[in-house]
Amino acid sequence: MTRARMCALAFSALAVTALIGGCTSAENASEPSTTDGGSITVFAAASLKSAFTEIGRQFETDNPGSSVEFSFAGSSDLVTQLTQGADADVFASADTRNMDKAVAAELVAGGPVNFATNTLTIAVAPGNPKGIKSFADLAKPGTSVVVCAPPVPCGAATEKIEKATGVTLSPVSEETSVTDVLGKVTSGQADAGLVYVTDTAGAQDKVDGVAFPEAAQAVNTYPIAVLNESQHTPLAHRFVDLVTGETGQKALAKAGFAKP
Repeated sequence: MTRARMCALAFSALAVTALIGGCTSAENASEPSTTDGGSITVFAAASLKSAFTEIGRQFETDNPGSSVEFSFAGSSDLVTQLTQGADADVFASADTRNMDKAVAAELVAGGPVNFATNTLTIAVAPGNPKGIKSFADLAKPGTSVVVCAPPVPCGAATEKIEKATGVTLSPVSEETSVTDVLGKVTSGQADAGLVYVTDTAGAQDKVDGVAFPEAAQAVNTYPIAVLNESQHTPLAHRFVDLVTGETGQKALAKAGFAKP
């Protein structure tokens, strides 16, 4: 074989190798990697702040290069924002009623998954100076009480208890989130407030919690769902899987949530 012939064959082999490599690279470039980073936005009920912040840190550890941003507020406010076009990848509600609104508005991809439950308790100043021992005590003259507004899950639960007990409260204010109710009590603007057991647990020594049996008649179930408009659907599903999985459930239990 002549030297010219050998060079020609070598050149052809190199060209084929380069072509195959180029095609392979092009194919790989067209297929999104499951490990690509990205950022997701999670709209979550205010009462989930402590647990979801911890879960979010674990999510970022499990998905290097990815991040999660939270918007915490009353569930009814979050649904309103979503129906008005707010961008988010995941929605976690403090009740099924507001999740149902998101489903009806065709915002949800697939079906929501229930991941936790929460129960109301009475938040009072440390030492319970007013001596509040029952739900009925909240209706006593001279007791300033703060509750959530009716559209908010904790407000809807309060209304259920009022109807079940026949005790009608006269709150000094109705707040748009349970954290605002807690804030009124911790700041001394109210003698008592109806919040979740998770809120009094998270407040540590800033308030005391007074449990009452009627709360069992208005337990809130928390659902979570990936949203249709998510630009990072695989990551959004991973976050939901983390919340509903063993790691997420441990974080929720630590914060005082019960299983659904």
